[in-house]
Amino acid sequence: MPVQPIPEGAQTLTPYLVLDDAAGAIDFYRRAFGAEERLRMDGPDGKVAHASMQLGGSQFMLADEFPGSPYRPPKRTGATGVGLYVYVEDVDAVFQRAVDAGATAHSPVENMFWGDRWCRLVDPFGHVWELATHVEDVSPEEMAERAQAAMAGTT
Repeated sequence: MPVQPIPEGAQTLTPYLVLDDAAGAIDFYRRAFGAEERLRMDGPDGKVAHASMQLGGSQFMLADEFPGSPYRPPKRTGATGVGLYVYVEDVDAVFQRAVDAGATAHSPVENMFWGDRWCRLVDPFGHVWELATHVEDVSPEEMAERAQAAMAGTT
């Protein structure tokens, strides 16, 4: 059987997070989001050289920072250039579970103009997670009206 160009279970786009405590992050992502560890390769110094996590129907990868890598963890830089948007069955429950596990609430859970019940969290390692449960299908016309009202601060 020929090798598949995209491995089974993988998506075309897979986020890769660099952290200052990848082992701690693996534990946090398990407790906060119910993610499952699929693969883990520890380096000789006890750091995580590479890990793959499964979250629902998606996967993401992560590792500790290593010399020579072009990536820096958010805690080292004081900012992140990426956010992770995750659809879940019950955003209120997952939000609370993540906060209980150590995440910081950035935006509370609320219904948004685009039809999602949504919130934003920062994990203990500096990565930003946006969680949502889709609660309403909104037509493009209605979304444009709602967006305009939201940007004008009238919602």
